[in-house]
Amino acid sequence: MTSVSGTSDLDQLFSDLAAGSRVALARAITLVESTRPEHRAQAAALLDRCTEITRDTFRFAVSGAPGVGKSSLIEALGKVIVADGHRLAVLAIDPSSPVSHGAILGDKTRMESLSRHPHVFIRPSAAGATLGGVADRTREVILLCEAAGYDHLCVETVGVGQSETAVERMTDFFLLLLLPGGGDDLQGIKKGIVELADLIAVTKTDGIHRDAAKETQRYYARALHYLSNRDHGIPTKVITCSAIQEQGIDKIWAAMQNFASMTRSSGYHAQHRARQNTYWFDTRARQLMYEALLQIPAVQAEFGALRARIAEQTLSVSSALRQLEQIIPNALKTS
Repeated sequence: MTSVSGTSDLDQLFSDLAAGSRVALARAITLVESTRPEHRAQAAALLDRCTEITRDTFRFAVSGAPGVGKSSLIEALGKVIVADGHRLAVLAIDPSSPVSHGAILGDKTRMESLSRHPHVFIRPSAAGATLGGVADRTREVILLCEAAGYDHLCVETVGVGQSETAVERMTDFFLLLLLPGGGDDLQGIKKGIVELADLIAVTKTDGIHRDAAKETQRYYARALHYLSNRDHGIPTKVITCSAIQEQGIDKIWAAMQNFASMTRSSGYHAQHRARQNTYWFDTRARQLMYEALLQIPAVQAEFGALRARIAEQTLSVSSALRQLEQIIPNALKTS
């Protein structure tokens, strides 16, 4: 496991990271993703240093149902982005193994051509128990990549569903991919995630799927008229594309650039990032407070006893929660 032994080592790691070292970036991510208590202070100190670096970056999310072609589209889009003079980091969130709890690392293999580019960094991470289509430390890893000089950050979510919306709270632009030939009921796409999309792209629109893709495009274009507009005021468009034939990729890139320009000039970009920071703080604060509560002996003992009774089916969950709610204030007073 990556660790740093002192301030000088941490200074060197930060210096190498800020200079764009891919080795230092990989080492820093491993440190931040570590669950070992002794690494927390080191990771926090490193992240504090990273927030001091001011860079003009653009973060975007790519989400869609399994099989929609997220990795293929990211590879095609990534080539366009780096050809335009940018550096791209891709954070591919993979489903976790139920046995080892590690990531099923397939995305870097599927993006083989893009991963070889000197201005591209691809990092697969396990989703673990974290909902929202992202991993537990995705937000922190984004900061590390930006500190290393990657001005475009792509988060590829693990799949699509109602819980995939967490990625919207850490990115600037949400790209939703759809398969041709399926309506909302067939693809399992919920209203909530469609409302979050800044751009919808119907994929695999080559060959025999062309007509079905056009129909799906029309279906969602009509549906968007009945949904609330995003607070940035930019209408969500529906386009068709093919990663294999590299059709429509230029339209996606143009839409992203236009979106970035408009939201920066309107002030929305800065406001959205500020809201994301407060949400990040709220989320982490709740986690810290939960962990702190469990360190109180009285709470820890009662928590374990209640869990045991629930497992034995001698106590309902609602009753256990009420008992825990009564115990916590007294435990805080006496701790």
